[in-house]
Amino acid sequence: MPDRDPDHVPEGIDLDRPNPARIYDWFLGGTANWAIDREFGAKAVEAFPMIRTMARVGREFLGRGVHYLARQGVTQFLDLGSGVPTVGNVHEVADSVNPESRCVYVDNEPVAVAHSQVLLEQEGDLDRHAVFQGDLREPERVWERALETGVLDPGQPIGLILVNVLYFVGPEDRPQEILAKYRDLLPSGSYLLSSHLTADGVPEEGAEGRDEVRRQYQRSSSELHLRSREEFTRFFDGFELVDPGVVWIPEWRPDERESPATRQFLANPPASSGLAALGRKP
Repeated sequence: MPDRDPDHVPEGIDLDRPNPARIYDWFLGGTANWAIDREFGAKAVEAFPMIRTMARVGREFLGRGVHYLARQGVTQFLDLGSGVPTVGNVHEVADSVNPESRCVYVDNEPVAVAHSQVLLEQEGDLDRHAVFQGDLREPERVWERALETGVLDPGQPIGLILVNVLYFVGPEDRPQEILAKYRDLLPSGSYLLSSHLTADGVPEEGAEGRDEVRRQYQRSSSELHLRSREEFTRFFDGFELVDPGVVWIPEWRPDERESPATRQFLANPPASSGLAALGRKP
């Protein structure tokens, strides 16, 4: 992760409100965040101390999913809402299985894109890795720009990643229609890897803290939209769910890759408050 001058504010950065990508970076111990994000994160931890561990659980799921797909022979990935680069980036995990893998990152947060660009220039391969600023709610435009990078081959299966991001897409944006458009654009044999926060079946313990965190996010640049298991499952319409199907995040192939934070939840998976699944386009 490139070092950052803590006093430098890149062009286009909104410091009037905390930003979810930068907050998530702080939860994971990163440095691509500002005082307003750290203040938000500290208040969230005070309200719900488990939230930092839950952030790591989500990150570990991403790593397991990419590792699994790479082992299945998927050689290219499109990561939407990729966030600020931190330990276990998609291209790093994929390259550990196949050094010729390809990855395109997309995020609407300028900090995430700027830091990703620096990381790829310093440690990646610009022939195989790319990043651009885009809005995942615009599937056709994102797809067009992703192909314009020259990194992805639209004739070969792609691992589409929407991890830790769909709960920032509101119902007014018609997320199921967005997912259906991406599904139609993907070539056969492609996959959708996704996770989502939910209140379905979550233990009562900690409910007050979780509710307070949701209220805090409503005051950030993006509020949280929890969805039921049924709603999350519908995102995979037209995909064939890969075993074990729609499960709590800690239950999704925990032995695929080292996941220390995840193992803290294996005795009580619903406490993770998150669902996960992988689907394959026939």
